[in-house]
Amino acid sequence: MGKPTGFMDYERLDSSAQDPKERIKHYNEFHEPLSQEEQALQGARCMDCGIPFCQSGALINGITIGCPLNNLIPEWNDAVYHNNYPKALERLLKTSNFPEFTARVCPALCEAACTCSLNGDAVSIKENEFAIIEYGFENGLVKPQIPETRIDKKIAVIGSGPAGLAVADTLNKRGYQVTVFEKADRVGGLMMYGIPNMKLEKHIIDRRINLMKTEGVEFLVNTPVNSKAQAKEIMNKFDRVVLATGASTARDINVPNRNGKNIFMAMEYLTSVTKSLLDSNFADKKFIDAKGKDVIVIGGGDTGNDCVGTAIRQGCKSVVQLEMMPEPPLTRAQNNPWPEWPRVKKTDYGQEEAISVFGHDPRLFQTTVEEFVLDKDGNVAGVKTVKLKFDVVDGKSTMNKVAGSEEVLPAQLVLIAAGFVGCDDKLAGYFNVEMTERCNVRADENFRTSNEKIYVAGDMRRGQSLIVYAMNEGRLAAKAIDKDFMGYTNIE
Repeated sequence: MGKPTGFMDYERLDSSAQDPKERIKHYNEFHEPLSQEEQALQGARCMDCGIPFCQSGALINGITIGCPLNNLIPEWNDAVYHNNYPKALERLLKTSNFPEFTARVCPALCEAACTCSLNGDAVSIKENEFAIIEYGFENGLVKPQIPETRIDKKIAVIGSGPAGLAVADTLNKRGYQVTVFEKADRVGGLMMYGIPNMKLEKHIIDRRINLMKTEGVEFLVNTPVNSKAQAKEIMNKFDRVVLATGASTARDINVPNRNGKNIFMAMEYLTSVTKSLLDSNFADKKFIDAKGKDVIVIGGGDTGNDCVGTAIRQGCKSVVQLEMMPEPPLTRAQNNPWPEWPRVKKTDYGQEEAISVFGHDPRLFQTTVEEFVLDKDGNVAGVKTVKLKFDVVDGKSTMNKVAGSEEVLPAQLVLIAAGFVGCDDKLAGYFNVEMTERCNVRADENFRTSNEKIYVAGDMRRGQSLIVYAMNEGRLAAKAIDKDFMGYTNIE
């Protein structure tokens, strides 16, 4: 797998990123891929480790180790090393429907579990994946796979995010007649409007959707399901229905003056910016604007970081990102051994840009919101914060406010990026399926809901998660549906 001594012979080399002060002038992807010769040496670093944790997808202490899709990583790393990209592409597409998405926005669970990372730098698996799939598209190797025969069964997929698309793509290739319902005006779900263009340019999504259309998948945009009558009509028309609209209910914060003006949920903000960019290159002015404003982002995760990077591109006056949890260590703690996901401090692109523009990290750890401060017109003018401390009582960690640590930070725009608390329960109600206590759709081990005609996949079933998990669930749900009809399945 690669060169036996490659991990000792070659250092890890990543694609180069455009300087932060230059890339904030645009909304495009900003990494320059390695040459094919350089990428081959990165493939060579994949050692013959014996047990490839990178592709295992195993559960250790309740946490998935390596790739949930069980991508055949050592195989295509070896093919990259030998510049055999057709073979690499064949092995990659065997387990992944959309490598072009995960190669851009997946946090690379595979690299965290790479044996090389135990005592050095992991193999650059994610960038090898990027090189393979982009080579495939650029050289005409990714071609429409149109089924020779069609199965007389109709499948409705509600939602066109990664889970819904994976269900649709997998079942369509098997020969089923698949229709995807999308409430927005563009296909892609969270990937289209929730992930900024600089992380995933939207023509990449369109490229895949156009391929799926050629293969026979029907997409209905601007088609929300918003009544029981409409849900009943869909159930009568289709043989099976798959719910895959994600964990779309955002977590709000209940503090005084929450109803103030210019306080928005993060997804509302990010969606407005991306939609205006795509519709008119911002000429329509239909977006929430951070220009010249002090911006407070509440939430320290990926979405919060996306808000930071977007606000900087809009020309904000300042940006602060509030995080309740303590600042993570720079290296693994003893209770966080390899091959677990490393719970260490990471500085993402938006935070890098804030450091470059404003001279300091935008994050304030162990800090939460006490209340919003409003001006006489009801506009947010500041955020009153308080520091937190973590105490251990009877072996349990408790979070307490630090007396006297209150501070008012200036803010004319507040973005709440505190995660998600569940799926759209109204949609679930229209289809009359049971819910869990966590506001997700209840399903059995075969992704079937309380209604035998209805399946569920992705964040709508498991809660807020990653694209790679959603894709995996979509594939598994498709496999279960095929077995339901056929009594067996040859979907891998």
